[in-house]
Amino acid sequence: MERIIAAKGIKKGFPVAGGDTFWALKGLDLEIAGGQLAILKGRSGSGKTTLMNILSALDYPTEGDVFFQGSNITRMSEKERGRLRRNRIGFVFQSVALVPMMTACENVEFALRMAGYKGNRRERVEECLKVVGLGSRLHHLPQELSGGEQQRVAIARAIAHRPEILFADEPTAELDTNTGLQVVKIFKDLASSEGVTIVMTTHDTGLMEIGDVVFQLEDGEFVE
Repeated sequence: MERIIAAKGIKKGFPVAGGDTFWALKGLDLEIAGGQLAILKGRSGSGKTTLMNILSALDYPTEGDVFFQGSNITRMSEKERGRLRRNRIGFVFQSVALVPMMTACENVEFALRMAGYKGNRRERVEECLKVVGLGSRLHHLPQELSGGEQQRVAIARAIAHRPEILFADEPTAELDTNTGLQVVKIFKDLASSEGVTIVMTTHDTGLMEIGDVVFQLEDGEFVE
């Protein structure tokens, strides 16, 4: 499989009192192939979210480079990085951040409008909600949905504009074990059906075996 994203020598430092630097990431290299479910695993403070933010062009490394399909996104302008995030990357966060006064359908369609999607928006919205198992819940408001259903709406919203890669930061943290496993199964199915690469952070050891590749972080470094 062809790699979709690669990182070389990624370091991230934060200034601390006394003029010192705290290194949250300490020189990481990784490659992720297209169509994989990659898991960044580690306890709170291990650096996994910091790494995800750098891989997804939300933040810059202090040192090192990130390549997205061969292009060095670390050297892109902020305008180019914004266009990349909007058009080719999808995001799912721990907080689903759905618009409370919009139905499931409207939440996903709003994301398509923001991305400037040129196809039939309503058709794509219904397709995505069916993919995540919510074909019968199109017109329900977020407060009428369970936590797991809300997260599935967030996933449908994230994939609607057909991103090449989806970043999910602790998407199962607020869910019970069974619902969390259902969400991760949806990710696996999406990798197959939509061809999207998925990078997911978690501290749940029970999810490790589900990933195609697992990167375990501890104090800003990869460990076996």
